Amino acid sequence: MKTALIFGTSGLIGSQILKLLINDDNYNKIKIFVRSIQEINVPKVEMILTDFKNLDNYKDNIKGDDCYFCIGTTKKNAPDKNEYRRIEYNIPVDVAKIAKSNSVKSFIYVSSGFADPNSSGDYLKNKGEVEEELKKLNFTNLGIMRPAFLMGNRKEKRIGEKLGLIFFKIISPLFLGKLKKMKPIHSEFVARAMIKVAKNNFQKTIFESNEIVELNNS
Repeated sequence: MKTALIFGTSGLIGSQILKLLINDDNYNKIKIFVRSIQEINVPKVEMILTDFKNLDNYKDNIKGDDCYFCIGTTKKNAPDKNEYRRIEYNIPVDVAKIAKSNSVKSFIYVSSGFADPNSSGDYLKNKGEVEEELKKLNFTNLGIMRPAFLMGNRKEKRIGEKLGLIFFKIISPLFLGKLKKMKPIHSEFVARAMIKVAKNNFQKTIFESNEIVELNNS
């Protein structure tokens, strides 16, 4: 029996992971790290109210077998450049370092398609830099998921993203070969793939969006 750690259960992918793991008999305990109380009355779920600006205070809590990291933000929600950087880069790297020091075996991270530490855009640059830092930590099992546009029911409205998703869904049949990784993907597919990667040793680290779909079909 295993213990799962989930960061980002209020989001599209994290909420799906929590739902799936609650019904997964391989896990007898699920720790979720949250900023505010969530109404979840499930015995094996432990809710840990977390001040993400002081993660060192939670070292004794960030212990388990598999860590699923799904926290992310937008510049609309974090307009301050330093705060945006803290959420997109510092938090995942700090959590990963603590998890590694506590001998957590698997770290599964939601990155982004086209993540690149040399990108001129902050979003892809931060994701790419996090990927590089995670590789240096040498987890027994590291999974980096690079989903394209995410489909699912968000709690917040993102008009620009919604319009972009509609556009990509219309033209996605044209995405062949290397362009397959640009097709929109449902958040549940990503969640299922993350759990599958945590449970298996696939001898690879990065999974592009089309490869995430393939994991669901295998």
